[in-house]
Amino acid sequence: MGVYGLTSYVEGNRQFFTELKLRNTHLVIDGCSLYFRLYFTTGLDQKRGGDYDAFANLVRRFFAALFSCNVSPYVVLDGGMDETDKKFKTLRERAQSKIHDAHNLSRGSHGSVLPLLTREVFRQVICELGVPLVQCISEADSEIASLAHQWRCPVLTNDSDFYIFDLCGGYLPMTFFEWENVCNKASEPYIPARRFTINRFCSHFNHMNKQLLPLFAVIAGNDYTHAKTTEMFFSRVELPTVPRRRGSQSNARIEGFLLWLSVFANPVSALEEVLEILGGKQKGNLRKQITAGIQDYQLPSISGLAQFFANHQLQTYELQKLPAALMSQPEWFLKQTMSGRMPPLALDILVHKRAILIAQVENSRLPSSHEASLKIRKTIYGLLLLRNVMQGNAGCGQRGRGRGGMKKAALTDYSQSLSALYVVEEYDRLELSLRKTTVEAQLPLQLPQLSLNTLEQVAISVRRRVLLGTLGVMEQVLQHVEPHLHLPLCVTYFWVHSSKPKPSHSLLQCMLLGLVYGELCRNRSKFGDPIHAAVAVVCQRLDQLRMNPNQRSGVDLGVAYSLSQWQSCMWAGICLNQLMCFPVPEPHCAWLFSGTLLHGLEAVLRRGQQAESLLAAAPVALQLYSTLFGVIQGFEFHPHHQSAQHTAPYPATAGPSRQRGRGGRQRGAGGRGRHSRRRGGGAAAADLNNRFGMLTCEDESDEE
Repeated sequence: MGVYGLTSYVEGNRQFFTELKLRNTHLVIDGCSLYFRLYFTTGLDQKRGGDYDAFANLVRRFFAALFSCNVSPYVVLDGGMDETDKKFKTLRERAQSKIHDAHNLSRGSHGSVLPLLTREVFRQVICELGVPLVQCISEADSEIASLAHQWRCPVLTNDSDFYIFDLCGGYLPMTFFEWENVCNKASEPYIPARRFTINRFCSHFNHMNKQLLPLFAVIAGNDYTHAKTTEMFFSRVELPTVPRRRGSQSNARIEGFLLWLSVFANPVSALEEVLEILGGKQKGNLRKQITAGIQDYQLPSISGLAQFFANHQLQTYELQKLPAALMSQPEWFLKQTMSGRMPPLALDILVHKRAILIAQVENSRLPSSHEASLKIRKTIYGLLLLRNVMQGNAGCGQRGRGRGGMKKAALTDYSQSLSALYVVEEYDRLELSLRKTTVEAQLPLQLPQLSLNTLEQVAISVRRRVLLGTLGVMEQVLQHVEPHLHLPLCVTYFWVHSSKPKPSHSLLQCMLLGLVYGELCRNRSKFGDPIHAAVAVVCQRLDQLRMNPNQRSGVDLGVAYSLSQWQSCMWAGICLNQLMCFPVPEPHCAWLFSGTLLHGLEAVLRRGQQAESLLAAAPVALQLYSTLFGVIQGFEFHPHHQSAQHTAPYPATAGPSRQRGRGGRQRGAGGRGRHSRRRGGGAAAADLNNRFGMLTCEDESDEE
């Protein structure tokens, strides 16, 4: 939620805090606050799509500092939007603000935009480290406070609401959490921090009743309070004069209001006086609104998260508190949600049929980069919203028609007509404004009778077929690629065909070089490298091509726009893979994309540098690049793709193309429905034709 102006006021007055040596304790961490704080305060790239490898290393260092002091972290993440929608106006305003921030960054000015895959990188890294994690159904503040209250341990966050919650273990603001300054000189290492408790805070205001603080938060203004209510109250109330103190930050409204409240013995009498000041015909409605706001700060005696952290079981009393739209969802879905392996997008679609898409740094004159991933999102919406509409057609679309079954073509027509009845509100950028559009949910054409209720029971081969079919690729061409690269490679192919304008040849090359670089770095960091010296030379050579993340100049908008489209496709592909219970392995997101590297690579490739020459010192790197490039080309030779709306946008060669210039396309490239020989790669084209030409998108029995 957040109380406006409270953080700067409290943090500007050191007397509200006590010094703390943090060690040998549980620590409940607001995960969203943490990843925002780590990313924005360490100079990591924001203008070119983010440097996820550097961010992942930062997250590892943070938790290593906690472990060195025997601190046991428990991370809690926000989920979807609040069921009551009382914060929706605030969320829209923030989304609009981020559109302007992204635009400013694209022009070399100031702004603050979190790269699109940051949350996923954060989640994966802490899971790799074995840090316990829970994702809440909606906003996590009260859940975090309730857990810390039950465990009697401190909370680490950067949210001013925690100056209101009554926590015996206290609140540790991230501003004063010196995790990079672990003190090892003492007998036991510790992290210097400052702790806030409301008992100490209230003692500075005539030892006011701490139960008055929730009323203070609601009237002072938080994300749920109507601004006109706050302004009306402060325009009418007569606050006491605030004495000026040396070395302290003053806020006449906040401090004066706290002094004004301190004369009341309890919240009931204070609320009556507040309502009397506000007055008017809406007094009854105001009482209801203010009372509901106060209730948000009341903590239950038992935290449902404590039990989930202990055994990953959902408690009955917790299930009863779910939004109505989630109470009917299958248990596997709710468990995946709580464990963080289900995207918050899924919750927003089920509860509100709404999605607010995250702004990226791109060319604001062009359509939103999220248009590139629209097809994937439609499938996600269909799986979530159309889960029961096919139940009356049991046996439809199975192998053979069966009695009472429906032909596949008729089934597809039926599912498409149903899709029109289920739409999602999407909020996305139109130039520099946040605009709402409606998007139809769409059942997967490969197997439209899938139901969310039983999705986890469907054979993994079937779920893979639906996922890869949505991306327009075939499983057989992935047989020579490591499984964790399947999704990134398929998404890259999808990006090539769904982006407008299509990415240039140099952009495709730099994307694949980025995947190779990430794989080399991942193997070196995790497994050790048998040919360490050669790989190190390649990684160092590529690292030297990085752009400076802190340079003030603008970015290449064409490159930024295309890479933003890739990230949108990757994000949507990850969401679909999660929703379908991981029919392909999760990719290692930290190693997929490094914006400063990709912008630098694209610049040198566009100037004529050969991709192969950048990898020449390490044969293993060159082989991986050739394999990835060959797979992308292999997709092009499948009759399904050539007879559809696409023709191959890049030259078909056995290895990486040596053609220079933007686009790298040949004139007169292949007619539809046939494999033409192309200049510079005829033999290789024929080989790939033989290799991939017999693959089919559907089993023969499905085509009967």
